[in-house]
This record gives sequence, C-alpha cells and structure tokens, in this order.
Amino acid sequence: MAETGQKKLRTGWTTGACATAAAKSAYAALLSGDFPDPISITLPRGDTPSFALAFEKLSENSASAAIIKDAGDDPDVTHGALIQARVTPNPTIAGIRFIAGSGVGTVTKPGLPIPVGEPAINPVPRQMMTRELQQVADDHGVGLAVDVEISIQNGEELAQKTMNPRLGIVGGLSVLGTTGIVRPFSCAAWIASIHRGVDVARATGLTHVAAATGATSEDVLRAHYPDLSEQAYLDMGDFAGGLLKYLRAHPVRKLTISGGIAKLAKLAQGAMDLHSARSAVDFDALADVLDHAGASKELLEETRGANLVSHIAQKAAAESIHMGEVIAQRAQRAALNILCGAPVSVEIIVVDRQGQVLGHVPVKEPAKLEQF
Repeated sequence: MAETGQKKLRTGWTTGACATAAAKSAYAALLSGDFPDPISITLPRGDTPSFALAFEKLSENSASAAIIKDAGDDPDVTHGALIQARVTPNPTIAGIRFIAGSGVGTVTKPGLPIPVGEPAINPVPRQMMTRELQQVADDHGVGLAVDVEISIQNGEELAQKTMNPRLGIVGGLSVLGTTGIVRPFSCAAWIASIHRGVDVARATGLTHVAAATGATSEDVLRAHYPDLSEQAYLDMGDFAGGLLKYLRAHPVRKLTISGGIAKLAKLAQGAMDLHSARSAVDFDALADVLDHAGASKELLEETRGANLVSHIAQKAAAESIHMGEVIAQRAQRAALNILCGAPVSVEIIVVDRQGQVLGHVPVKEPAKLEQF
C-alpha cells in the first residue's frame, strides 16, 4: 500500500487483469463444466491474485464470467465496473481471436500498439489471456482455439471521460495494464516518494540516479544499467518537474531519464507534469521542430493535425528523420533548463511501447539552454 500522510492507499487490479481472470474461469468452465471461483492468475511480474466472480453463465457452445473491477484507491473511471469475458470455441483458428464486446472500443487510427480495426485490448492483456488460457488448454489436453469477447458495463459512456475519443478508439474503453496492478498515489504522495528516493540516494553516496515514466521505460533503464543499485531507481511517473526541481536543490551528479516518446515530447516542450489529463503535446510546435529537421510539407501538415506522437514518429522515420533523437535532445535541454545550473548532468533515453530505444543522448553537463 502507498501512504499519503494519514491514509494508506489500497492497490487494485487493472482492467486487463480482471479480463484475464474472467476469461480463464470461463474457458475452464467451457472445458469442464465448472467455473473456478475464486480464479487465480499470474501477473507479468509474478504476483498471483485471486478474483471472485460476480457473474457466470454456461451455455451449449459458450461460457461467460465477469468480475467487478477493484482499482483500490486509485481514481480510475472503471473502478467498480463489471468486466465480462465470453469464450466460444473457434476451430478455424489457432490461439485466440479477440472480439470487442459491449463497452470495449475499436481502434480506428494508426499509431496505437494495436492495428486499426482490432479491439482496443492492449498487448500485455492479450499476452496474459493467451498465457492463462493456454495453461487451461494444456491442463485439459486440448488445443487452444477460441474467440474471447471482452465487455465492460457502461464502457461506451465511461470512455467519454478518457482520451479514447481523441485517440480514435470508438465504441468504448480500452483494456489496459502492463503489470496487472494499479498502484494509487495522490500527486503529493507520489512527489514526496520521489523526493525520499533522492534523499536515500544522496545519503547512501550514490552519484547516479535513474528515473522512468513507467514500467517499460524502467525495464529499458535496468537493461542499460544492470549494475546500478536498487536505490538509484526513481519511480518518476508523470512528475518530471517534481524530480527536477528537487534535484535543483538536492543535486546528484548524474540523472538518467527514460520515458515514452509522447511523455518526453511534453518534457521537451517544457511541461513538468506529463500526465495526459494535465498536459498535452503541442503539435504545432512539434511541426516547427520537424520543419527544421527537413520534413516534407505533407508531414508538417499531418503533424499539425495529429493526436499521436508515435504515429508522427513512424511517418518521420520514413523521411529519415529520427524523431526520437530530436525529442531526446530537446528533453535534455528542457531538463537542464529546469535544473537552472545545478551540478547535475542529464542523460535522456526515449523508448516506444515495446521498449525499443528511439532516441538516446548521453550525459550533458549543466547549462541553461533554451527550450523550443
């Protein structure tokens, strides 16, 4: 649990974890006639939570199970939502065909980790469901060949409170989650935890700290610096400003920041809070940067009307413009500007959703530089 001064905040489970558990129980019932309840799954980092079923139905050719999502104390729009999975045999395929049921969106624009036309069920939840259902199939000595339809009660209405409409996900919510666990923090508590991390690093004599915006970018950091001590890693999340301003007064000799291209594009533009609800990429400014890099008029026009940095990065790569490198360089400048000459050198690593490095600029010594 996370602490916020007086109250401990409960962790919860992602939509992807709930969907996986529901699908696993439904598939087990389809093969055996019985719904495991509670149903246990293994999350990407080894946790094995159990979920109680809120609904179950077994028919001649399908099985459905549902779980009420518990997001802990996180202000998640899907907290309390009914996450349902319906599993149906499909002998024409090998593996799983995912279907968007009621309340789950469909991808209509390129640039997301799921292709256009597919249900908005992200890669890690797909991997989790495939692994868990394959285990059930192996236990029963059958081949895995099923349709899995995921539904979220009131999902289409709830999606209006998210970024989905802007991202071109229509018809409902996305099934998300990279770790399966929702770790809630108030902004103040999260920033305080960053500050305590810096304090510990300084107190133990560390001269290098590494900050990540999320699980994937942290994995990249750990692969890049396998010998760095655990105390050196800072869970920065969206609070780049909270970290950089604290380091300005409490410096550590070297800072490495690893993050997704969209979040670091915001840092490059001077944003200190990188959360999608509190800052947005200025695509006109991004177009100006690409103009200086030699982008075509067509790419500049598309950039000014865009809503996904990753999509523009793919388009730029086709014109031999390595946008990850450009953003890394400008994010480094912005970070040094926020540090205001504090004795902290800065290294930036920009990654995509799969953990591939899109841009990397090595350490640069502190100096006040202009942002774009």
